[in-house]
Amino acid sequence: MGTNKATLEIDGLHKRFGDVIALRGMTFDIRPGELFGFVGSNGAGKTTTMRIALGVLAADAGDVRFNGRPIGLQVRRRIGYMPEERGLYPRMKVGEQLTYFARIHGLSATQARDAVARWTERLGVAGRRDDELQKLSLGNQQRVQLAAALIHDPDVLVLDEPFSGLDPVAVDVMSDVLRSKAAEGVPVVFSSHQLDLVQSLCDRVGIVSEGRIVACGGVGELRERGNRQLLVDAPQARNGWARALPGVTVIDEPDGSARPTLLQLDAGADDQAVLHAALATGPVRQFTRQLPTLADLFRDVVSEKGEDAA
Repeated sequence: MGTNKATLEIDGLHKRFGDVIALRGMTFDIRPGELFGFVGSNGAGKTTTMRIALGVLAADAGDVRFNGRPIGLQVRRRIGYMPEERGLYPRMKVGEQLTYFARIHGLSATQARDAVARWTERLGVAGRRDDELQKLSLGNQQRVQLAAALIHDPDVLVLDEPFSGLDPVAVDVMSDVLRSKAAEGVPVVFSSHQLDLVQSLCDRVGIVSEGRIVACGGVGELRERGNRQLLVDAPQARNGWARALPGVTVIDEPDGSARPTLLQLDAGADDQAVLHAALATGPVRQFTRQLPTLADLFRDVVSEKGEDAA
């Protein structure tokens, strides 16, 4: 049904709950056909941002726009939302409640029946349509929750921790669905603590700290911005050979095993000085730059902000 694919803009959101400032000028956008990963520590402001975008909460200041216009009721009906606190009825049959949600979104009885059949097949729960939700495993319940978010062919997808608790097969199924929706031009934003999954799946990532975006960009772009790391395989070197080098931190040493040494270089450190020191110990079999992972970048951000990175 949806045809209006455009950019979702979060612009300068502020939100306070009593003495707690939840959002401090939260600003980012999700572009058509983009998978956007929204990551941050617990309490950083991710869920509050999503609830404001959905109209569940009102911002103290700032705007949410879609296609350049403030989001109203009609646009919100075109958003597919998967809350972190799953919102389905445990004693209601899967097919009946998906039909119910489809009708709420304006689908006819025939359209609702076809949509339920399509999405339960796609998500691997077609055989459970006549079962009460509470009889399904956690992973299958999450598949049904995703079906509820997709049942009306939304123009935007907003998913709060959609991969939480899923087994690898269910993760693959959900990932494929999100990729296919993005390929249709739908902006997709989801929060997750599984940073390896965010790194592999997303086009862009926003790292949230203390109610604001502190880093935002393509996954490769963000990794390039991170601290320089080197993998050095100098098999004759003794442990500690690099510890005295200026601007160099030893992240991991072989300790008698055959793996290479992992070093982190400060901004002004000379990688050629590292190579010279390695060659002084004997042959060097590997000397390569290694990009930091998204998890490394996240830890750097939250440590700078003094947050708990758990």
